[in-house]
Amino acid sequence: MTSSSAVRSSADASTLRPRALAVVAAVVLPVIVWVIGNAAGAELEVVQKAGEDPMKVTIGAVIGFALVAALLGWGFLALLEKFAPRKAGLIWTIVASVVLLISFGPVLGIEASSGTKAVLVLMHIAVGAALIPVLRRGASR
Repeated sequence: MTSSSAVRSSADASTLRPRALAVVAAVVLPVIVWVIGNAAGAELEVVQKAGEDPMKVTIGAVIGFALVAALLGWGFLALLEKFAPRKAGLIWTIVASVVLLISFGPVLGIEASSGTKAVLVLMHIAVGAALIPVLRRGASR
């Protein structure tokens, strides 16, 4: 193993744990928001198109969407670190922040109670808050 590959594998090892914990937090935090919202009486049902039956926002959907978003974010950062290592953290942070802002559009555009919309917005913020600072901090410089 050359010294540059030893440094790279050491950097990989030092970022693996915080990134994995960020993914776990990005799943656990919106689940906590879901549980609190559900306990507080939010309907957690949305209608995407007029005339359709309401769709229940289940805890499984929350876990699945949060996990996919977190892993896609991590994967995108890994690609940036490979192809644009000096700017990976900055580019990733900008793209992740824009994606988070765009994610509010569908939430605000659905037919749902204000409590349900508040819970959905808070879940999106929870995922972003878990991922953006942690993944940016560990990004290659």
